[in-house]
Amino acid sequence: MGLEIDRTDFDADDRRLFSERLACSLDVLSELLERPGFGEGPMSLGAELEVSLVDDRGRPRLRNVEVLEASGDPRLTTELDRFNLEANMRHGPLAGPSFSRLIDECIECLEEIERAAADAGARVAMVGILPTLRSEDLAPDSMTESLRYEALSRSLRQLRDEPFLLDIHGDDDLRLEVEDVTYEGAATSFQVHLRVSPRDFPAVYDSIQLASAAVLAISGNSPLFLGRRLWHETRIALFKQAVDHRAERGTLGRDARVSFGHTWTSSPLDLFAESVEGHTPLLPVLDHEDPRDAAAGGGTPRLRELRLHQGTVWRWNRAIYDHAEGGHLRIELRALPAGPTVRDMAANAAFHIGLALDLARTADEWRADTDFDTVHGDFYRAAREGVEAEIHWPRPLGGTGESTPIAHLMPDLLARASAGCAAAGIDASDLRPLFEGLEARVAHGRTGASWQLAALARAERNRSRDEAIEAMFAGYLDRSRDGTPVHLWTDFHE
Repeated sequence: MGLEIDRTDFDADDRRLFSERLACSLDVLSELLERPGFGEGPMSLGAELEVSLVDDRGRPRLRNVEVLEASGDPRLTTELDRFNLEANMRHGPLAGPSFSRLIDECIECLEEIERAAADAGARVAMVGILPTLRSEDLAPDSMTESLRYEALSRSLRQLRDEPFLLDIHGDDDLRLEVEDVTYEGAATSFQVHLRVSPRDFPAVYDSIQLASAAVLAISGNSPLFLGRRLWHETRIALFKQAVDHRAERGTLGRDARVSFGHTWTSSPLDLFAESVEGHTPLLPVLDHEDPRDAAAGGGTPRLRELRLHQGTVWRWNRAIYDHAEGGHLRIELRALPAGPTVRDMAANAAFHIGLALDLARTADEWRADTDFDTVHGDFYRAAREGVEAEIHWPRPLGGTGESTPIAHLMPDLLARASAGCAAAGIDASDLRPLFEGLEARVAHGRTGASWQLAALARAERNRSRDEAIEAMFAGYLDRSRDGTPVHLWTDFHE
């Protein structure tokens, strides 16, 4: 989604022509979706892992370009802030040993980053938000030098015309005005891509939406930001607020650019249309390809403008068009944090995908009985409260319709996830240790977030907050590098 551009200044004509091209792209995509056989094929799995670079004290190390140059691995790329890198895993079939492959490639990429980072005095950290961050680490000069990032920052600031407001409440409170989008770069995630046929897309997409709260609740890994104890998955609030331009005239009633959505889905085209109709283009760069000409005679257009625009509207579950392999659709699951370990991330992804695939079988039934606004609220409640959260589970799926602790729902949710994975042909041997770990994680109430908070409380007995965070994070990094899943982590000891 991070397509590069060649300039940063745009005028009214640029935006008009780009908007016209977006409208044309939606028409062409509508025609593609009606084309027999378009997007059909086996489901596939891919992922993007965002990591941070840190020094020996666990503080951010702003050397991503140097590390990238030292590596040369084409799977690696820079991210928004100079202490971020992203590893793009190869897509492969969902059926078979897909999660073993994903685990192996993630480990391979992390080892390569560690090797390349050594000369820059940096190490890799997998965590939703670096707990050691300070405001000065997110100054404007912390942004990676890139025309795309510069243009994105400039366009968002022009739309808002006032500082971005961060207002997050937890055990501590954070209220801060910030001038740039570098705060977005503090949030790092494990983004999973699932290829889905157009005919199955609405049911699978809505099922991913419904499953998101339960998965997020047991996956939290960013409870600290700027020395404050906030949400179990503070990254959700931070990312949304750090790019929220809705001070723009006439937009206060619209979705934020980072959004869970506002209704169930009847067609994949609706999701692309909502992005186009509801959000001002930030990077209005025209491609040389005319979508209609490219689609003529059965061709597959790139729809670069639509893909570029879609990359600046950050739904927690996002629809993606890709022109590769004759053109296809994917769902990008964006709500899961990085870390604590590769196996934890693989378990979260397998749980989310398997649960959604099982729910999709009866989507028409449960959607008719399920209020979207309630599901929307549960998503943010899960981000705030973590593994102790209570969510509403639909009656047609065996729930009470009332607020229910995650721990009470987990036996049924894991059984459904196992069934969904089995129906997709995923190797059971891949899943068994992952799902057993999830079961233990919930039983012990131990996520990356809960471990960090408990370890911080212990470390603060004889340290200042900053010193305690540094000591806690050193223990976190040791355990994360060891690769032992978080439910087996020992308590923090001084």
